[in-house]
Amino acid sequence: SSLQDIDDARLPEGDVTVAVKYSTVNYKDGMVINGLGRLVRDYPHVSGIDFSGVVEASDNPDYKPGDEVILTGWRVGEVHWGGHAQKARVKGDWLVPMPKGLDLKRAMAVGTAGFTAMLAIMTLEDHGLTPENDGEVLVTGGSGGVGSVATSILANLGYRVAASTGSPESHAYLKDLGATTIVDRAELEEAPKGPLARERWSGAIDNVGGVTLHTVLATLKYWGTCASVGNAGSFKLETTVLPFLLRGINLCGIDSATCPRDRRIIAWNRIARDLPLDKLDALTETAGLSDLPDLAGKILKGQLRGRTVIDVNS
Repeated sequence: SSLQDIDDARLPEGDVTVAVKYSTVNYKDGMVINGLGRLVRDYPHVSGIDFSGVVEASDNPDYKPGDEVILTGWRVGEVHWGGHAQKARVKGDWLVPMPKGLDLKRAMAVGTAGFTAMLAIMTLEDHGLTPENDGEVLVTGGSGGVGSVATSILANLGYRVAASTGSPESHAYLKDLGATTIVDRAELEEAPKGPLARERWSGAIDNVGGVTLHTVLATLKYWGTCASVGNAGSFKLETTVLPFLLRGINLCGIDSATCPRDRRIIAWNRIARDLPLDKLDALTETAGLSDLPDLAGKILKGQLRGRTVIDVNS
């Protein structure tokens, strides 16, 4: 991967051209930049699965020059050129307007990870979770991007949050975000001896998959819901139907990439309302385009904590 200057004429098809201001670095960006997973078939390619910026030109009736916009998902940065550039041309239907209460930089401090976290929380709420539920809400992979934002929002909404991590140096960080309990990652990586184990969680957001997700399902309280948002540990799941049949639990997948526009707008407005900006600022670091090769390697190794915003003009 390398940084290159390209002419505007080479930008892909789309009805809105955006002057990108900020992007982020996500796990999928790490894979794309390092050529892993056969995610990119055509080169040259621009990575960056999300961005925020200002509309420069538009043939879409919903947007005009000067509008501040956000893009996440739709396989941008994977199939379509992404946000690790100073300009992007995309379909206007993929964009959402900047919600009141957020700015361009903070929108990318949230980014795909925070947007996914909000969708997961909304899904738990859709299935009956409230702060009055007895028990803690578990967030696995707590110190990552999704986990950090989820922990902050849940705590701000009044939930008791148990955040798991394998990094002792992240304990204070997670406590500062609002976690009430820190769970050792190894505790969740040991499968229960039977199909059910002691009830522990009123709800859960899982970033890990594999044995961890199996353990989470076996320890959900009656009628609890787990939102599955990632497979950092494994994409496989070996479990039984007994937690579903005997405790009435739910397992819901979160696909933030193709989330319908109406729900996207609701989620972004919820983020602007429910995520404390001081917590968001505390979990955010800023880097430039030239830092991406190093950051892409670190995120694949689990060495990035919180959120990293890319200032594409720095």
